[in-house]
Amino acid sequence: MDFIQVIVLAIVQGITEFLPISSSGHLVLVPRFMGWPDQGLAFDVAVHVGTLSAVLFYFRDDLRVMISAWLRSLGGAGVDADARLAWAVLIGTIPVGLVGFLFSDEIETYLRSPMLIAATTAGFGIVLGAADRFGSRTRDEHSLQLKDVLLIGAAQALALVPGTSRSGITMTAGLALGLNRAAAARFSFLLSIPVIVLAGGLETLHLVSSPQPVVWRDLFLAVVLSAASAYLCITLFLKFLESRGMLPFVLYRMVLAAVIVYAFA
Repeated sequence: MDFIQVIVLAIVQGITEFLPISSSGHLVLVPRFMGWPDQGLAFDVAVHVGTLSAVLFYFRDDLRVMISAWLRSLGGAGVDADARLAWAVLIGTIPVGLVGFLFSDEIETYLRSPMLIAATTAGFGIVLGAADRFGSRTRDEHSLQLKDVLLIGAAQALALVPGTSRSGITMTAGLALGLNRAAAARFSFLLSIPVIVLAGGLETLHLVSSPQPVVWRDLFLAVVLSAASAYLCITLFLKFLESRGMLPFVLYRMVLAAVIVYAFA
């Protein structure tokens, strides 16, 4: 890979992984406009390591408390708010894991067209705006019940369709269920942890059997840049969200969808 390609795509992936604007849409467009070849499996694994590192570091204190409470719940100490949140993250991951396991080949084969990505980018952007506008925003993530978690998990499974945006669809579901903006974002970010682990693990398995050469310098740079940009993105997004809401991201998705149509029509 070209050195500039590594830098640009690592930063793009780090930012778009957590913003509700569709990372797949950007990773279709940027190489297209720049005339770059496919970045390869090794790069995908590297940026997943980077974004995972960012979200783990940002929520390190919350995760420490959640894991401790979850382990106590396994030992029969009861389920408090932190243990319930940890269980919610695990249970909310089940739908996307099942759908990905059962239908990953079909998704890769039939759901990768630029026009579909444009449609999902715009369509789910409108749904995000509606959930933000009409949701009650009276609950936090600790109030989630099992039915709420299953609905958000089912929504997350839709993100396997490119252009949907994993963070976007989970925030949309959270807002529609009455979570406030910060809570919807925090739960979305926590829910990303097992998903990134699963996706990165699957890509690693594919990489092991792949004959493509590995350029370790490029991969190290990709990890560092994706981690730094993802951490900065999470920090700024949570500060931005309460005052501005989702409208800027909805409008951005509309523009992005139009650009995809223009580029590929």
